[in-house]
Amino acid sequence: MTSWVRSLREREPGPRVRLRHNAGVTTLLLVHGGLWEPGMDAGAFWRRPGVVAALEERGFDVLAPDRSVRAPSWPIEAEHLAGTLPAQPVTVVAGSNGCSAAMRLALARPDAVARLLLAWPATAGDARIDARTAAALAAAGATPETVTALLAGETLRGVTEPELAGLTPQLGLVPADPPDPFHQRRTVDALATLVPGATVLPGCTESPRPDFGPDLDRFADAVAAFAG
Repeated sequence: MTSWVRSLREREPGPRVRLRHNAGVTTLLLVHGGLWEPGMDAGAFWRRPGVVAALEERGFDVLAPDRSVRAPSWPIEAEHLAGTLPAQPVTVVAGSNGCSAAMRLALARPDAVARLLLAWPATAGDARIDARTAAALAAAGATPETVTALLAGETLRGVTEPELAGLTPQLGLVPADPPDPFHQRRTVDALATLVPGATVLPGCTESPRPDFGPDLDRFADAVAAFAG
């Protein structure tokens, strides 16, 4: 477990998400990052860094469910997330590898996803990064078939280029700033080219990192502006 994940787990947990659904209020569905890492859940990714509270302070209803634990494929993750959807359409905000699960949800349920914001999307198609991730997945017990299914993809893991080009919900993109090998700027640029009408928002540090604090308000303001 990386030191910054461990530090998040050691922090005092913040308040639980209030699952309220007020008429006329935009609902945000937050999809956390991680790929089979122990300890990476909605609490570590969204709650303890202050994202949930910041978005609630800006007037949104916020849902932040945990993703399916060690799901063998992205469609299975999307099916799990579909079970958390409220009756009204939502804006989905996803981070890192959670972007693949969120994209599959948006493709499967365009009626339920009004807007999709991908923050710090995990880079696909980089042989060196894929090799490191495959080794970590295998060490965690993933079968070769599962590793292949989770890492497949040219631009975004688990999604084909024609599927990206056919996305109907409005797409927003938040690049990692500064970029890193796992969240490369080329991924955001490729998505912005492939998806008609995609909007690139100001970049910032990923939420679970210990240096995210100064970027919290900037990120929350960008989400609020995109979600309307």
